[in-house]
Amino acid sequence: MESKDTSLPWPVLNFGELQDTIETLHQWLQIVGKIRLRTMPWQNHSWHTTLYLSPHGFTTQGIPHQGGFFQIDFDFMQHQLIISCAHGASQRMDLRPMTVADFYRELFEKLSKLGIIVNIHGSPNELETAIPFKENTINKSYDPNAAHTLWQAMAKVQAVFSRFRSEFIGKCSPVHLFWGAFDLAVTRFSGRPAPLHPGGAPNMPLEVMQEAYSKEVSSAGFWPGSKDFPSPIFYAYAYPADPLFGEQKVLPKEAFYSAEMGEYVLKYEDVQESKDPEGMLWDFLQSTYKAAAITSKWNRSDLERNID
Repeated sequence: MESKDTSLPWPVLNFGELQDTIETLHQWLQIVGKIRLRTMPWQNHSWHTTLYLSPHGFTTQGIPHQGGFFQIDFDFMQHQLIISCAHGASQRMDLRPMTVADFYRELFEKLSKLGIIVNIHGSPNELETAIPFKENTINKSYDPNAAHTLWQAMAKVQAVFSRFRSEFIGKCSPVHLFWGAFDLAVTRFSGRPAPLHPGGAPNMPLEVMQEAYSKEVSSAGFWPGSKDFPSPIFYAYAYPADPLFGEQKVLPKEAFYSAEMGEYVLKYEDVQESKDPEGMLWDFLQSTYKAAAITSKWNRSDLERNID
């Protein structure tokens, strides 16, 4: 029996319609991400803090705790937050319009009922305005359709990023969701040390940034946008970047280098509207990586499965 093609088209992301939900969801993700940060064993480059995509939304994956483990899932099909424990107990809370303060209070009440006691840093990172979670009554929007659509788009991106990751045999990150900036990213490493990073991300400790960028990287990701940059984009950057990095010709023709951001940019809209979204994104990932690897003289024969 032939399997049916159940793939869906790349969804339209209208930032104006998504913005309020994105801003609230970003705060909720930070809270859940900080729980993972405090309970997971340390991993280099802050990989122990990240979230991941799941078949229904976002997940912490399994977190070791008191001889067992637990997991927290955002389910954008049932629109619930689900806390599951290895011993069988679980708690659920509805994802609905509510303030960050109410989400924080309810989540920690559910955790307490499961015997999970965690103390987190109570304010957001990587945001200019860092209202403590317990006091944030500003962000309170949750549109189920907006959350589901954003997750569907990220699922499409995840598939291409995962295939891109498989072409690299050197050190490479998982495809993971950084809750600080709310971006889905994958990072390749040359194997060489990098100069100390100067920092600069708001409300982010310098030592965290410097450890995260302690090795030479070529990184690419998807970011859903913000009120100051109201457009979902794909990005690609290198650290440290050779002076010629931003002068390289990359694909597709819609991509451009932003000197202000220090990275190549491709609008999600251009990918979504193309006849071959996966192919267009693949070209962007491959060509921007080569721009970094060639200008910085990476030893590509030891790092890549197929060199073109």
